[in-house]
Amino acid sequence: MAKGGATGDVSAHTPVMQQWFRAKADHPDKLLFFRMGDFYELFYEDAEKSARLLDITLTARGQSAGKPIPMAGIPYHAVEGYLAKLVKLGVSVAICEQIGDPALAKGPVERAVTRIVTPGTLTDANLLDDKSDALLLALCIDRKSAGLAWLNLASGDFRLMETSVDALPAHFERLRPAELLLPDALRSGLPESRAIAQHLPDWHFDARAAAHALAEHFGTRDLAGFGVASEDLALAAAGALYRYAQATQLRALGHVTSLTVEREGSYLRLDAATRRNLEITETLRGEPSPTLLSLLDTCATSMGSRWLRHCLHHPLTERGIASARHAAVGDLLDGRGEAIAKALNGFADIDRITARIALKSARPRDLSSLRDSLARLPEIQQKVGAGDTANLATKLQELAAALNTPQACASLLTDAVAIEPSSLLREGGVIASGYSKDLDELRAIQDNCGAFLIELESRERERSGIANLKVEFNKVHGFYIEVTHANVEKIPEDYRRRQTLKNAERYITPELKAFEDKALSANERALALERLLWDELLEALAIHIAPLQRIARAIAELDGLAAFATAAARHNYSAPEFCDEAVIEIEGGRHPVVEAQVDSFIANDALLSATRRLLLVTGPNMGGKSTYMRQAALIVLLAHCGSYVPAARCRLGPVDAIYTRIGASDDLASGRSTFMVEMTEAAAILNGATDKSLVLMDEIGRGTSTFDGVALAFAIARHLIEKNRAFTLFSTHYFELTRLAQDYPVCANVHLDAVEHGHKIVFLHSVAEGPASQSYGVQVAALAGMPPAVVREARRRLALLENREAGTLTQPDLFASTPPLPEPPHPALDALRDLNPDELSPREALEILYELAKLAKS
Repeated sequence: MAKGGATGDVSAHTPVMQQWFRAKADHPDKLLFFRMGDFYELFYEDAEKSARLLDITLTARGQSAGKPIPMAGIPYHAVEGYLAKLVKLGVSVAICEQIGDPALAKGPVERAVTRIVTPGTLTDANLLDDKSDALLLALCIDRKSAGLAWLNLASGDFRLMETSVDALPAHFERLRPAELLLPDALRSGLPESRAIAQHLPDWHFDARAAAHALAEHFGTRDLAGFGVASEDLALAAAGALYRYAQATQLRALGHVTSLTVEREGSYLRLDAATRRNLEITETLRGEPSPTLLSLLDTCATSMGSRWLRHCLHHPLTERGIASARHAAVGDLLDGRGEAIAKALNGFADIDRITARIALKSARPRDLSSLRDSLARLPEIQQKVGAGDTANLATKLQELAAALNTPQACASLLTDAVAIEPSSLLREGGVIASGYSKDLDELRAIQDNCGAFLIELESRERERSGIANLKVEFNKVHGFYIEVTHANVEKIPEDYRRRQTLKNAERYITPELKAFEDKALSANERALALERLLWDELLEALAIHIAPLQRIARAIAELDGLAAFATAAARHNYSAPEFCDEAVIEIEGGRHPVVEAQVDSFIANDALLSATRRLLLVTGPNMGGKSTYMRQAALIVLLAHCGSYVPAARCRLGPVDAIYTRIGASDDLASGRSTFMVEMTEAAAILNGATDKSLVLMDEIGRGTSTFDGVALAFAIARHLIEKNRAFTLFSTHYFELTRLAQDYPVCANVHLDAVEHGHKIVFLHSVAEGPASQSYGVQVAALAGMPPAVVREARRRLALLENREAGTLTQPDLFASTPPLPEPPHPALDALRDLNPDELSPREALEILYELAKLAKS
């Protein structure tokens, strides 16, 4: 029961409020939109909450059980906008509609919940982001193992996998679910997630019940055909998810036609920190651009944009698939890709329309856009296979074959759906003329009403001999024949008086009465018939779900590959090569996003091999070390996604993961300092990286004392060399580490160059062999606008430290007592040093001379 005014005895309330209480009892955790006439009303705590979230007026609706009822309302025709706002806030809504006929009701009209909207079960175009998926994810944990199941209800893609609890943060960041389903018992110890959490009874997470329910759904004996073997935890999560999704949709999930089991190792491992640091789809500030996705996404369709987003977060370990995509991109570079992109412009989102057809929630313009898009398939298919098809990439041949038009579906849509249907079914004008004889007759009555009345008036004048006889209509009395009193004696015998006026009489005839009954109900009957025909049409289209999903997948991948080709042509990318050697060989590599943001970019090589596994990267701040490291990771990632890469040449051996430890900030919510975050991420890398992993370590050990930092950085580098044997780019300002190259042949020093001109520094951004000579930290501080006095003091302190270090073999203890500093220069000398005489007027020079005299005397 709702709080804030509800009582335990529902019978004490009005009949309408009793309906509300019953509906609310079934959905206590959701806002209940209760249809009353032209409004959706909310009561009690729902009203108070919605008024606060939606900024709508909170009022009261009389009394029920002797107490005022808090109430808020929204117009039914504006509901989608309010739903979108609530979904963004993570609020779920149950919509209770009037399903009975008010004219036939002997009390409150019958109502029932017909739609449930939650963040992870969205299918309506108005509530979804065109370019990203809203996933519903269920999680089941047993000790150190976890089962995951997730569903994209807007497309029908249903997947599950088992993993370790430690890997959950990486999977949460990869999938970015909108809603998370958890057992009641699982209330703590979960990784951070932006998803809205819903707790379900523990018995919903039952593997045996799930296997039975899913086998029944797919019409199979068991789930072996889908590759499900011993994944009991994942299966338990899938069962809870399936039950929840069905409950929210209030019907079978007809478009969920398959179940995919993902295995660890299907994709390159990218932990949560790596996905953030590489700024694949979101910048470190949480913005959508500039990112790798924003650079590459030139897709013509929203399906292509979603495929591209998924592709970038799922780089493949199966290099055969990536190579097939490379070949397809190569073929699209001959102008074919540009032609395909133009042909796809304005193509409907068949993926999501198909889901709405299955869930019986498709709107009229969904089907008209689907019809028009299916009609364009032969043109797109022709552009994919244009030219020499014998030498066409296998991937493009497969996609072209998948674009075969389902003729029965296309014909049905052409016959049934109006050329330009109304946006809403309740407005009518949705079913095409000629599809239903009964509907055409009802429409003819409405369309030809005026013509019929003119024709009847002409006949009746001729039959009666009354020249001024009129056949008319008004809303009060309906249709009638009006005759003046002077001509009453001439009326035929079948005229029946309907109304007497001062100067005339109004009559009705059996023919006119029959027409009246037909005409007045024609509009209502036409709308009801259209609703029936629409439901039948959706049922008939349900058998075409599989071919429509096939087309949607093909269009999405084709559009994504065309975007890869556009990027390759526009930014001069090259095809990567895969080999079996232990090597990451990049010639003339560039950072794709940074390159697009600057006028000119300095390309650099990166060579890692079995005999050169760790590069110690040194150089000045702002010199480009982080960019150099990130570009290597992004090139490897793009190659495994199937894209060309920003490099003159790229040759890659087997890679199983990309790890990054770049930058850090305090995790205040978890009580972890910057240094603790840094060490946690580094520990995860040392525990997970293999000899096939690419590791980026950027200035590890900065957040503690110099001795501690050097010691940790040295130990971590040694572990990566000796134990992990991973391909590693290790940047540092600790020049002591450059000596590692003397002890380990697989370690090499490289640096980014800079030149000093006077007191200024020029960054060359080019990588050269060997260690850097200095870090140029003071010069960078000057560039940042540090006060000159501070910069001078820093230079003086730096000279002292360097001189002291030159007399020792080890780094000094920064916390030990220091010898007296040389006496600081006189203030007058500082002031003179900052002057530029050429810029002074005579008056200014005289004033400064007086100031210098005062300083000298002080």
